[in-house]
Amino acid sequence: MTTPWPNRQVPVDELPWLRLDSRMLLIHPITELVRLLPVLAISLVLGSQSGNHVWGLIVVALAVGAAMLRWFTTGYRVGADDVQLRRGLLRRTVLSIPRGRIRSVDVRAGPLHRLLGLSILTVGTGLQKSDRSDTFELNALASDLVPALRTELLSGDSAPPDVALTAHSPEREIAHFRTGWVRFAPFTATGIVVVGAGFGLVFQSGFAGDVASSSAVNESYQAILRLGVVVALVLAALALLVVSSIVSVLRYLVVYGNLTVTDDGEHLRIGHGLLSTRHTTLDRDRLRGASLRRPLVLRWARGARLDAVMTGVSASEKESSLLLPPAPLKDALGTMNAVLSGLPGRAVAAVPLQSHGPAALRRRLTRALGPVALGALALAVYRSTGREVPFAAWVVAVLLAVAACALAVDRYRALGHLAAPGVLITEHGSLDRRRVVLDTDGVVAWGVRETFFQRRAGVATVIAATAAGTGSYRVIDVPVDWSASVIETAKPGSGDIWITRR
Repeated sequence: MTTPWPNRQVPVDELPWLRLDSRMLLIHPITELVRLLPVLAISLVLGSQSGNHVWGLIVVALAVGAAMLRWFTTGYRVGADDVQLRRGLLRRTVLSIPRGRIRSVDVRAGPLHRLLGLSILTVGTGLQKSDRSDTFELNALASDLVPALRTELLSGDSAPPDVALTAHSPEREIAHFRTGWVRFAPFTATGIVVVGAGFGLVFQSGFAGDVASSSAVNESYQAILRLGVVVALVLAALALLVVSSIVSVLRYLVVYGNLTVTDDGEHLRIGHGLLSTRHTTLDRDRLRGASLRRPLVLRWARGARLDAVMTGVSASEKESSLLLPPAPLKDALGTMNAVLSGLPGRAVAAVPLQSHGPAALRRRLTRALGPVALGALALAVYRSTGREVPFAAWVVAVLLAVAACALAVDRYRALGHLAAPGVLITEHGSLDRRRVVLDTDGVVAWGVRETFFQRRAGVATVIAATAAGTGSYRVIDVPVDWSASVIETAKPGSGDIWITRR
């Protein structure tokens, strides 16, 4: 394959600047016009009232001109040690990234890009970005050039791209999309968020008054008066549930359809999407574990979501670390085991964990029942003043106490850890339960934290700091006498300082 970067041994400053694909001259004007639709709408309204449409034409001309200027002023080059991106005319900026800082390469393509055979390539470094100008994004390149450039950016050897492309082991598929997975879509918050955003858009756009005065709303209001408020609320909740479920299923199919996860021994490749496609390549050398998420509602459906814990791929910035969307727990565990097959120790996704003892259970019961007890005390004080407390208030207090106990017990059942040489597994949470399998070779620091109440209970939180994922992972409320042994077992030689201090 012939590529525009034939010699990676040449310093980047000695290389010519390469342009993006010229077919972007067809896409940039369209995207700019879509972005300026509100301005165009105002121009058309003013033009129709005055009979002068020149302002609308000026807006269109400026948008198209700015879009074309972006292509002429953008360039990139790939050198031996750095990759650079140049953009801007009046304010020219050059973004330079050392090759060793590249952590991931993300490739996506919207419907227009796919129609023209183009792809958008984004380089991930894991550094926090203050604004969009700090993002290394090539929008866009010919799709047939992207695989070679992606391999070149992620390769650490001195072999040319053609050799690097053939040096990898054959890819094996470790997961792929199944149509039955869409049943998990309604058990996520996506549909409700989209429906809520739609209502917000209606209110912000100024159409709320027209909708409120429409005959459909008036007829609905009369129906509510006939049925009663309780029945109307139940019907509204059911309608919201149905609509949000349909939206969730449609989004799930569009975003995650055709998902495949492959492994060639050096890189994990994740691709998904029906209309807009996305392909993410993760370097296995920077893989530091995996995170299995099981929110409460998704857990009822026996589902889970799987993410990679990667060095430089920050979960807080929502960079792509997805391995599996909400899917059957069995499939998520199988994929997790396949991804972690190269980790040392007992990196088994479903291995039983060590519970944290009665002190941890007491803390969960205390924290869950504390607010309920305060509420009941407030009712008792109110009753002691001679005022009547509605019977329903006591019923609610009892129900809240039962729910709090159930939540506390569920949180305790999820709480646990397992330490083995090279591996730390930790799990906690009820409303959003997470199990993280962490390769301790990537841990850069250890900490043991004891709050005032933890010291009274004889427990502590072990913190593993890492450059991967969220930046730190915790073993919560472990008996304080175990903290040093947890660290020492997970990473031999690291627990000496804690043993000495205690």
